[in-house]
Amino acid sequence: MADLADTTDTADPAGAVPLPTRGGPRRRTALIASVGAVVVTAVAVVGALGLGGGAEEGPGAPSRAGSVVAVSRATLTERTRVDGRLGYGTEIPLPVRATGTVTWLPEQGATVRRGGALLRVDDRPVVLLYGRLPMYRDLGLTDATGPADATESESESTEAAGSGADGERAAPTEPTELKGMDVLQFETNLAALGYTGFTVDETFTAKTARAVERWQRSLGLPETGAVGIGDVVYSTGRVRIGRPGVRLGGAAGENTLTYTGTARKVVVDASAADAAWAVRGTGVRVRLPDGKTVKGEVASVGKQATAPEGSGEGDPEQGGATVPVTVTIRDQQSVGRLESGPVTVEYVGREVKDVLAVPVAALVALAEGGHGLETERGRFVAVRTGLFADGQVEVSGPAVREGMKVRIPE
Repeated sequence: MADLADTTDTADPAGAVPLPTRGGPRRRTALIASVGAVVVTAVAVVGALGLGGGAEEGPGAPSRAGSVVAVSRATLTERTRVDGRLGYGTEIPLPVRATGTVTWLPEQGATVRRGGALLRVDDRPVVLLYGRLPMYRDLGLTDATGPADATESESESTEAAGSGADGERAAPTEPTELKGMDVLQFETNLAALGYTGFTVDETFTAKTARAVERWQRSLGLPETGAVGIGDVVYSTGRVRIGRPGVRLGGAAGENTLTYTGTARKVVVDASAADAAWAVRGTGVRVRLPDGKTVKGEVASVGKQATAPEGSGEGDPEQGGATVPVTVTIRDQQSVGRLESGPVTVEYVGREVKDVLAVPVAALVALAEGGHGLETERGRFVAVRTGLFADGQVEVSGPAVREGMKVRIPE
């Protein structure tokens, strides 16, 4: 009996089982794989067109390229931008009451503080003091004829004692002490400058007059103890000198010098038809020319609208009238050294709180109209859009929920 090896060796080659054709089964495998790929591609296209979605999320299409974000709750704020101008505000004439020839003027842009000279008239300084009441009368001790010189009040009162018909000497007349709120304002300033020795109240006494004499000595003025109506100008604080209204040698008057405050602020010509945002105390953001943003606050709103140049006064539709809105900047250091220039003011136009929101880039246009979101699994759901702000959009709809993952297509 031949073994398996002999039988194999002596078998007729013509009766052998034929070998499989080279590469036949592999071709069939490749064909099956290609058909499968076509099926997968078709599912992906159906999913992208929103044709395979139902009420319940199924397996979905294979995920495509793009980042995934979650629907979140947020407060969206729509900000509107308007152009403005940074500066120190409108220049106002100083209420100079001194009369005579202007003999010295400060440089434009200089800052004057309490006790400083605003200008010199007939070589006498006109001094800045702080207060809201204007200087409307001379201040000092008075007698029957008017303000008295404090240094001569005692001798004058003695000499005023005349002899009667019987030769007896009359009693001396005491100067009258001036009273009023303007006295209190002046004495407050005098004490703040370091000249004390009197009671700060509404009465101008002999002690006040002696303090005035010391103050006048420091200014190089005659020590009269009385203050003339033109010697002082009041302001609510420090002032920044503006453009002069006269040259040296000219006559002093109310338009001699202009000033502004020392704090930088922004003036916006807001549309009169859309100025509801401009309410005193409203917070805004000011974008400076260097791109830096600082906080501001509406301080005042003009009550008179102005039509732009070239527009007809009787045509409110043409050009649009504007009202001036002043915005103050509390943190002056945040502005840096910039004193003037164009800026942009941003204010809140609309705001919605506690709404569902996604990045605007996550929105897709649906074939049937409107907008939708693509879920992480490739299903599309329709949404209603609300406020667009800061790259986000408010979304709502029965299929949208907080935390749901949606895709941002590339």
